Amino acid sequence: MSWHLLESTAALDAVLSDHAGAAYVAVDTEFRRRDTFFPQVALVQLCWGADAYLVDPLQLDDTDSLAALLTEPRVVKFIHSASEDLEVFAHWLGVLPSPLFDTQRAAALVGRGAGLSYRALVAEYFEIDLPKDETQSDWLQRPLSPAQAEYAAQDVSYLHPIGCSLLERAAEMRRLEWVLEEGERMAPGGKPPLSKFKSAYKLPLAQQRVLSAVVDWREHEARHRDRPRSWILSDKLVSALARVKPRSVAALSAIDEMPQGLVRRAGERLVSLIQAADDSEGGPPPALSPAPLNSQGRQLLSGLSEQLLEMARCMDIPPEVLMPKADLEHLIRQQSDPDLPSPSVWLGWRDALVVQPLRRWLADHPAG
Repeated sequence: MSWHLLESTAALDAVLSDHAGAAYVAVDTEFRRRDTFFPQVALVQLCWGADAYLVDPLQLDDTDSLAALLTEPRVVKFIHSASEDLEVFAHWLGVLPSPLFDTQRAAALVGRGAGLSYRALVAEYFEIDLPKDETQSDWLQRPLSPAQAEYAAQDVSYLHPIGCSLLERAAEMRRLEWVLEEGERMAPGGKPPLSKFKSAYKLPLAQQRVLSAVVDWREHEARHRDRPRSWILSDKLVSALARVKPRSVAALSAIDEMPQGLVRRAGERLVSLIQAADDSEGGPPPALSPAPLNSQGRQLLSGLSEQLLEMARCMDIPPEVLMPKADLEHLIRQQSDPDLPSPSVWLGWRDALVVQPLRRWLADHPAG
């Protein structure tokens, strides 16, 4: 395996020009996310088949050509478990790779198993055990160490042939469009910040509204100040604010473990939004994690799970890839509340092969 370090826009543009006709490129990133909200891009790895190219983003004065590669519709981008890479590209370049072929999702959809790590795929395809020594390395240090460069190069030098093999297998199974659909729907950001407060449904409505308002405020602050959410306000204190609902800066300051620096900087604003949320009436309730299913719902969940398991056996796809448990529960809740929106992941191939058959089963097994 050979690799080349690209430390200028001119060097990057020359390599991109040399590979302009390639149909596939393997892509990976290295970044740091210790004291910031957004990931700090530290390295971009590219591979078109023979050599790996390590792009130093700290040396680029123009990123247009890289953004153009990532959005070129004639070039499939192989990325393994792409969610964090999408966050990097969305924040740094303002684009998302497309068409995206996520090799972790592809492996699941062609029957190789769910959630396989890159290391596991390399071991399966090449019988090589990749080292993990540089996983927690400081990727913003310069110069990169030889061990760092070798580690980074391996992340794409094996990814390219694995991606090609998985793509060929997906095409043979007539599932290539499934993989590309999955990639098209992937987006950075993960679950909504409010979803981690799983017991919030138990709170009185006024406390729910305060919790939602404080979480929204913390999210805005974290993004604006580019600091981790917990550095702005811990989850414990967010819950305390929802419970206490302080209506003065003095009451806010008196909450146990409340950072006094935060009180001085944003106390009045925080108290104002808490008071407004506490006093608000009407309108839809906050979009919290739902309460657990009742006994009838759990019975339906058991039946749906059996149906899903049979589909998974027939398709040789792990059931959690076809539809995770949370989505099965959402399908049950839609039965009594048709206005609940459907997740975007239910569209496309999954709608006809998974969602609609499960809906029909539910229609034949009404709760009650």
